[in-house]
Amino acid sequence: MEKTIRIGTRDSELALWQAHTVQKKIQDLGFKTEIIAVKSQGDIILNKPLYELGITGIFTKTLDIAMLNGQVDIAVHSMKDVPTALPKGIIQAAVLERANVLDILVHKGNLDFLETTGTIATGSLRRQAQWLNRYPSHTVVDLRGNVNTRMQKLEESDWSGAVFAAAGLERINLKPESYLDLDWMIPAPAQGAMVVVAMQDDVFTNEVVSQLNDVETEICTYIERQFLKTLEGGCTAPIGAWARYNEESDTFDFTGVLLSLDGKQKIEISKEVPVEAWKKLGYQCAQEVLEQGGAQIMELLRSQLQVKK
Repeated sequence: MEKTIRIGTRDSELALWQAHTVQKKIQDLGFKTEIIAVKSQGDIILNKPLYELGITGIFTKTLDIAMLNGQVDIAVHSMKDVPTALPKGIIQAAVLERANVLDILVHKGNLDFLETTGTIATGSLRRQAQWLNRYPSHTVVDLRGNVNTRMQKLEESDWSGAVFAAAGLERINLKPESYLDLDWMIPAPAQGAMVVVAMQDDVFTNEVVSQLNDVETEICTYIERQFLKTLEGGCTAPIGAWARYNEESDTFDFTGVLLSLDGKQKIEISKEVPVEAWKKLGYQCAQEVLEQGGAQIMELLRSQLQVKK
């Protein structure tokens, strides 16, 4: 009897959208599937900032355990939430074609505050640091919860606006009319990409899921996550990375940034390499950042985040 591939997912609307998208793609290939939804600690504990819950893997740990226990065969994640080192026995089976990589500001119809003072909400230290770097007179407050919860909190607050990943809002049709593309903000490594992970020794499932892989997205997210890993920053550190393939010049372009929590220190790097030189691009850019003062910023970040726990 042919195996039914059990798809593990968080139970938020966005996570379920991602799981159903993968389910349809697998079923279109002619295979049977079942979706199994579980709650992660990151969804349950909403009164603490992410860095207090542990630097990496807060949204993926529950599904990792379910997979290692044999309850599910694959898990679908927003790739930016996935730690750069996967648990032993679990491998990256496919990266789907990337959606919108940008962050957007959802506001209440008036942008005058951008010229004066304002209060912006985000649960991301990367967004916080980049916002304060650009708008040092503003206040940034913590915003937690799934996309729907965060949109509701913004609606009920007196905040000027909140920062979201465009892809998340677009996927579940929540993107409002009053938004601003933050094309100056470097996205999180692998933002806009979905990843499917599976057990390493599950040959059948890996062969099926590998057919969903988009090579260009796989390479670009590899470069970005290599940059993150070399800096030794967890998913929550103020690190941005964006790699893209330039068809005209047959090159990979990369932009990376590392900031202090208050946004006052910022090291940015941009590099373009021939297509055959992509394998060490993230590593080389991270090394340059570390040599330009990034090592001191990372040391300070580690001590600050440790103190805040």
